[in-house]
Amino acid sequence: MTETFDITKHALVPEHRKLSDEEKQKMLERHSIILRQLPKILKSDPTLNNLDVKPGDLVEIKRKSETVGEALFYRVVVNG
Repeated sequence: MTETFDITKHALVPEHRKLSDEEKQKMLERHSIILRQLPKILKSDPTLNNLDVKPGDLVEIKRKSETVGEALFYRVVVNG
């Protein structure tokens, strides 16, 4: 029997969170941008396995930073 490894539990993988439609709109308005201006993340990325995402969803990635403590990054989900 093989045991699967949950990549999201690894110490080097930052926290990923799917934004609600309302949060997505607020973020886009706050930064005066549109989805296609954001970096992309593949729907098949292992870090998204537990998030129930679809193309067009916005994912917030929370990374630790030595200078600011915590930095937020955003990626739009695409097929792949």
